[in-house]
Amino acid sequence: MSSASKDRILSRDVVVTQIPSGDKHTLFAGAKVFIHQVLGGTYTVQGDAGLYRIDAKDADAIGETVVDQSVQASTLADGAPDPEALWDQLRKVYDPEIPVNIVDLGLVYSLDVIKTDEGYKADVAMTLTAPGCGMGPAIAEDAKGKLLLVPGLSQAEVRIVWEPVWNQSMISEEGKMKLGLI
Repeated sequence: MSSASKDRILSRDVVVTQIPSGDKHTLFAGAKVFIHQVLGGTYTVQGDAGLYRIDAKDADAIGETVVDQSVQASTLADGAPDPEALWDQLRKVYDPEIPVNIVDLGLVYSLDVIKTDEGYKADVAMTLTAPGCGMGPAIAEDAKGKLLLVPGLSQAEVRIVWEPVWNQSMISEEGKMKLGLI
């Protein structure tokens, strides 16, 4: 963070995602927020009316530096995206309430790269920790946006599925350590 204080005043209006509903709202310039979590380039902040997620592109509104999100990766010989670069991007996606990425949480069930007439498409099946999570569409959109930064990928679809039902045994060992489960 650019300063030790996590208390900030918005320098401009910013569209945010309310947590946990996933609804879009505008926080206005001059509003006070407290930064709770900074992971994967997004900011979880506390405002007067609850928790919100601020996207990386709006970091300047809270006095942070907007970081270049571009991905430095080579394509495969046939022009396809590097699968490891795709997985690395998914490891930059977080539920704003949980300090573990969606891969280590065991939420990503599959990642397939499909050749299409337009190039290469990533098809991701993922789930959520709870069926009623309103943040699901926002998390899926974040994953899609991060995947589309990978060279060689022209399309991405991130589908939320409910089978198999997610449970804590799906969390990676690293994820369990971060959550204090082991």
